[in-house]
Amino acid sequence: MKKLFLFLLFCPISVLAQPLRVAVAANAQFVMEELKTAFQQKTGVAIESIVNSSGKLTTQIQQGAPYDVFLSADMEYPQTLHKAGLTLAAPIIYAYGSLVLWTAGDLPVSANLKILSDPAVRHVAIANPATAPYGEAAIILLKSRKLLEQIQSKIVYGESIAQVNQYILSGSVEVGFTAKSVVLDPSLTKRGHWVDLPAKEYAPIAQGVVVLKRTGQTKAAQQFLAFLGSPTARRILQKFGYQIK
Repeated sequence: MKKLFLFLLFCPISVLAQPLRVAVAANAQFVMEELKTAFQQKTGVAIESIVNSSGKLTTQIQQGAPYDVFLSADMEYPQTLHKAGLTLAAPIIYAYGSLVLWTAGDLPVSANLKILSDPAVRHVAIANPATAPYGEAAIILLKSRKLLEQIQSKIVYGESIAQVNQYILSGSVEVGFTAKSVVLDPSLTKRGHWVDLPAKEYAPIAQGVVVLKRTGQTKAAQQFLAFLGSPTARRILQKFGYQIK
């Protein structure tokens, strides 16, 4: 008991405090690791990230999940939370994401998407467009190319970009649509091949962040929000292929 008392007495507040709970859209899963390391070094505040599709995280927040901050893959979901009175302020855009086509094998992927019609491609992974903005962007792109009906039978939907990545890396699918931030993660840069897809053919993927009203760590949450606009965070985001405007 005495040792515990001494620990509590001399232990820094940052160690004793609960980590900041940040709900993170799956596209930002890898960049978040670098962001939270840099943020903790700067502020002493630890972050626990919870990764899922933007839609599922929104539902969890609506149902009372104890998150402090929400990094969405779009602006629509955080706007929905703001309109429901669940955020401290309106969402702000912290970055713009890009869509890529990725294969873990040797298929000659290109921006013309002709490979999707090849008999060698039996399965194409896309995140659920109903809950994942990157999946929605992929569907918009396929419709603009008049390819959606042609490859509909090949499409395998993942719950989020994270599940799409698992399908691709495991070989369960030959190709998949994912976020550029994923393929630029250092652990994945040599896994297969990927190609950028023209941003003019899908809705801009403006990614929003909000501080949730139920947070018990308003100061730390606001610090994180400010950090996302700092030169350090901007460099990290750009390293992972995000655009900053």
